[in-house]
Amino acid sequence: MAETTTGRRERKKAQTRQALTDAAVRLFTERGFDDVGVREVAEAADVSLSTLFKHFPSKEALVFDLDADIESALIAAIRDRAPGQPVLHALRDHMVRTRTAVRTDDPTFLLVESTPALRDYARRMWSRHEKALAATLADATGLAADDLAVTGLARFALEVPSLARTSDDPARAVRDLFALLENGWATTTPLARQEDGPGQGG
Repeated sequence: MAETTTGRRERKKAQTRQALTDAAVRLFTERGFDDVGVREVAEAADVSLSTLFKHFPSKEALVFDLDADIESALIAAIRDRAPGQPVLHALRDHMVRTRTAVRTDDPTFLLVESTPALRDYARRMWSRHEKALAATLADATGLAADDLAVTGLARFALEVPSLARTSDDPARAVRDLFALLENGWATTTPLARQEDGPGQGG
């Protein structure tokens, strides 16, 4: 009986969260993020303002209800990679698949892309995965979780999608940036080779 009650409670919570997210995306899309208050979202979802804040700590958070799923997928890309596939390649391929496509059929994606406050929030949320990513990289490589090699790689890798989005070809940009992480400056850029040009040798 207790399991049934718990299951019903969890379903109710999930339904409330979904109703709030749906209402928020609809109102923000129709009128603009800055012109809709959280009280209006709560009323549209038929819940109290206090209930809204039990589920979402901020207005921006209403649009980002899949953060745990995003982190799980990021970790799984490394843990479940094909036998023999390098960690960096698995991470690169995951980011090409999930962080470079323009999803014109997804109203939430379009809302975030068109709203500076939401884009900034999305970047902060994405950066929060650094610790979990570093721990997973440590497990995969046998290095310590606080080793600069894994903490640095986790931080740099998470910056790749943000840098790539300014390119005309984000997928190619992700691959190029991961090649830089993998091979280093000297082997991937003509500028580095120029530094060893005339006047540098004996």
